[in-house]
Amino acid sequence: MNWKDLKFASVLILSILLSGCSEYQKLLRSDDTAAKYTMTDSLYKAKKYKKALPLMEQIVPIYRGKPQAEPLMYRYANTFYNLEDYYLAGYQFERFVVSYPKSDSLEMAAYKSAKSYYELSPRYSLDQKDTYIALEKLQGFVDNYPESEYRTGCNDMVQELKVKLEKKDIETAKQYRRISDYKAAIKAFDNFILDHPGSIYREEAYFGRLASAYELAQNSVSYLVKERLEMAKKYFDSFMKYYSSSAQRGAAEEILLQINTQLQEQTLSTN
Repeated sequence: MNWKDLKFASVLILSILLSGCSEYQKLLRSDDTAAKYTMTDSLYKAKKYKKALPLMEQIVPIYRGKPQAEPLMYRYANTFYNLEDYYLAGYQFERFVVSYPKSDSLEMAAYKSAKSYYELSPRYSLDQKDTYIALEKLQGFVDNYPESEYRTGCNDMVQELKVKLEKKDIETAKQYRRISDYKAAIKAFDNFILDHPGSIYREEAYFGRLASAYELAQNSVSYLVKERLEMAKKYFDSFMKYYSSSAQRGAAEEILLQINTQLQEQTLSTN
């Protein structure tokens, strides 16, 4: 292809694109609802979600209550989902489920609504309000569709979110220990053990509680040292009861050795 042919082809393609853009803009400004419906359907099927959305937003209120509303509302919610606007996707899919309880798309809408909330769950160090909402929505889906092919995936997401909450709680307890707030650390580790009985971080919580109790004793006024050393010794017994084969056993036994040495010194000093 010579330079003139290449230039002509480029101009032709540009003119087609501009013509298409012009027709789209003209349609956006028009009152032709039927044409807009047809265009949104074509754009949606072509996965041109960003272009489909402005047209959808114009016609969704107009078609409410009409036969076309059900497929349109599903596409509307799914457009937000595909654009990764999960707040609006979750909300619109929920509206769809309530509005069309007999729809063939009901299960998929309920699943995508729940998954949208899962996608909104932030990293563990941030506020976990959306994580709790996601857990509620995912569990609700599993309860409502126990035979769904998406059940396993939902259960996996539930487990992932639970581990995230566990991670937040264990890191909170460890942070108290790092800043030497040992009372708060012991309470946080205690709460973790009670709240997360099957957690992968449970061993870490038992050891953290032991270490925090010993460190609290070390930093106590003299008349509280013996009492707190004895409490730390009980925490050692709890750790060994469940995690005698732990990789942290050596560190725990070193703490016990220090506890016993100091208790003996306490006994000698009072005799």
